Amino acid sequence: MRDLVAGIDSSTQSCTVVLRHVETGATVAEARAPHPPTVPPKSEQSPEAWWRALCDALAQLSEHLPRIAALSVGAQGHGLVMLGADGQPLRDAKLWNDTESAADARTLRTQLADADWARRTGSVPGPALTISKLAWTRRVLPELLPRARHILLPSDYLIWRLTGRAITERGIASGTGYFDPARNAWDLDLLALVDPARDWLPLLPEIIDSAAPAGTVMRLPGLEPLEGAVVGAGSGDNMTAALGLGIVPGDTVISLGTSGTLYGISPHPIHDAQGFINGYADATGAFLPMITTLNSAKVTDAFRRLLNLDFEAFDRSVLNTPLGAGGVTLVAYLDGERTPNRPGATGTLSGLRSDVTPGQVARAAVEGVLCGLLEGGDILSAHGLPQGGRLTVTGGGARSRAYRQVLADLSGRPVHVCDLPEAAAAGAAVQALAALTGKATADCAADWAPRHEMVAEPGTGSAEAARILRQSYREACLRAGGKEGP
Repeated sequence: MRDLVAGIDSSTQSCTVVLRHVETGATVAEARAPHPPTVPPKSEQSPEAWWRALCDALAQLSEHLPRIAALSVGAQGHGLVMLGADGQPLRDAKLWNDTESAADARTLRTQLADADWARRTGSVPGPALTISKLAWTRRVLPELLPRARHILLPSDYLIWRLTGRAITERGIASGTGYFDPARNAWDLDLLALVDPARDWLPLLPEIIDSAAPAGTVMRLPGLEPLEGAVVGAGSGDNMTAALGLGIVPGDTVISLGTSGTLYGISPHPIHDAQGFINGYADATGAFLPMITTLNSAKVTDAFRRLLNLDFEAFDRSVLNTPLGAGGVTLVAYLDGERTPNRPGATGTLSGLRSDVTPGQVARAAVEGVLCGLLEGGDILSAHGLPQGGRLTVTGGGARSRAYRQVLADLSGRPVHVCDLPEAAAAGAAVQALAALTGKATADCAADWAPRHEMVAEPGTGSAEAARILRQSYREACLRAGGKEGP
């Protein structure tokens, strides 16, 4: 009996598979397998490694495979996958956090005004966007583009491997820099800025509805029990996380993983000519405007290592130190930064005095990560993103008591967590359910909406201290300076 749906999260770090019951949405089992580690500025992975990790994770769930009726894939966005005539990748995929194409992004912006980029795609080119990586490829490896037969995104590639069909959908496509999320269509004139002589349309996947089936699983070695299972359209990991979390207009989500994101749902497109906002589509027919930073929970991982503290000891050190860290401020651009666009920047720790304590440094690391995201949140609010709902934190950093409490103090809002430990994979299972049943993804997400629990409230008297800290952070950012690009 096929009574399960599988949600796949193919992230930068790993592949996670979550199995949910078709009738109730209850989680039945989950498994994960690692991806190769990467460190910017050059951040690349073999698409074959994603496939192996997916197969490894599914193998851990072998007893359940005959019960899977449908599956779908949420994956890291922007990554450039180029396949040759034999269906094999021409090279490793450049990932979202690869910054080697910073100069190419700047060149694209000289060819078209930032306001026009924002109006036509929702985003202004930076090194993260796929179009910048295509421009890098033409400049650095000019022999590859003529050999390409398919240009895909990470979720597209895994769906290709499962079904043999080259498709995509609006959520993940809206991170390419050559897709118009308002029209749900490719903008081929933008690709002509990369190479005006190339016929781009045959290289691009077919755009299907986010709730539509992409096909069925082919007969694959080791995955025979999955043959015939329905495969959903896939999407970006933030788009599937929004489905899994069951967010509604007015809610704000902050994800603390390798990257940091802050986003919400908008019924209409948001265009930011300054380039801070990525005006993405979501996987329901609405929009998911987002701020993304390159440096999030990995910053506190680095400082835990430097201070030789385990997870719990680090949290205690932060929580035992007053808000503002005694004037110690971290501008957390450890691996360059995406928002603001500073791919060649490094981190800056300021305000140190001879009586500095480990707690001040630990707290400054957490405050620096969150201040960067909240600056972006202010920009989203100024562009009309609906506010007033829940503030939910997710990702690996959401387990930290320190992150939860500092976020509540800095935002002045209660902080919630969701009872789904793997939101992106759980949301991909929601999309799989839509592909299986023919229901809208928004309806499926509402049916399986999880419980959100309040875990932190702003401390007494924190508002004024938070105002002073955020102003100090802005001043530290100005002192850190740094030109756009390396």
